[in-house]
Amino acid sequence: MSGYIKLFSGTSILVNRLAYILDEIGIASIVKDNKESGRLAGFGTLGQSVDLLINEGDYDKAKDSFENFKKEISK
Repeated sequence: MSGYIKLFSGTSILVNRLAYILDEIGIASIVKDNKESGRLAGFGTLGQSVDLLINEGDYDKAKDSFENFKKEISK
């Protein structure tokens, strides 16, 4: 069984957009919101605290969509 890799870190809006794009091509992802977890635990976090994780085996399938997403957000 393969593990998960962090594909992207950013704001909640960007991470959820990428998760939607990946879902459209059949790739399941996990959104890990460190900021919300910290708030619930009583401490804060800094910066871009939302991570998007995918299964290692899905990376090759996700690569093209991820590259297009990075171009989209850099405009």
